[in-house]
Amino acid sequence: MNNRPKLNTRISIDDFKNFYWYKEELIDFCRSENLDKRGGKIELAKRIEKYLQTGERLPYQEKKSKTSRFDWNTEELTIETEITDSYKNTENVREFFKNQIGGKFKFNVKFMNWMKTAQGKTLGDAVEQWISIKTEMRTNKKEKQIAPQFEYNTYIRDFMKDNPDKSLQEAINCWKIKKSKPGDNKYTKSDLK
Repeated sequence: MNNRPKLNTRISIDDFKNFYWYKEELIDFCRSENLDKRGGKIELAKRIEKYLQTGERLPYQEKKSKTSRFDWNTEELTIETEITDSYKNTENVREFFKNQIGGKFKFNVKFMNWMKTAQGKTLGDAVEQWISIKTEMRTNKKEKQIAPQFEYNTYIRDFMKDNPDKSLQEAINCWKIKKSKPGDNKYTKSDLK
C-alpha cells in the first residue's frame, strides 16, 4: 500500500516535505518544470520547495572558481606546501600523508571537511590535524556522523543498533515502509509494529 503522492506541481508543500524522495525523482521533476537539475539532493529539494511555494526558479549556486594553478596530482609536496583553493584528495596527496604519518593513514570525513576549509594552512598543519582527529576518535569513541542526505544509511544504522537480534533484511523492509509514509525518515521503536 503506497500512500505516497505523485511529485508534480499539484503536490502540497507539506506532502513534499513529509515524504522521502529519491534524487532521480527530484531531477525528473526539475527536468519537467525546466528547473536547474544540478546539485546535491538537499539543494534540489530546496529548489523544488521554493518553486512550489513561489514559482521562483532558484539558480544553481556555482562554486567559486579556483584561482590556484597548483597541480595536486603532480607537484612535489612537503610539510611547507600551502593548501590552495584548488586542493584535491589525490593519490599524490595520499602518498605524502602515508610518508608523513605511516601506513595507517586514511582519509576520513572529518579530515576531508577540515581540508576544505584549510586554505592558507600548510600540509604540516594538515598532518597535525589528522593526528589530532585520530586521537580524538580513539578517545571519544563517538559514533561516525552520517551526512543528512544519507537518510537510508542513518536509518539502517539506528535500526541495527537498537535491534541487534534482527537481520539487515528486516531493517531494509522497515525502511521501505517508513519512506513510503509521510513524516521524517528517522528510525523509531514503533517501526517494528
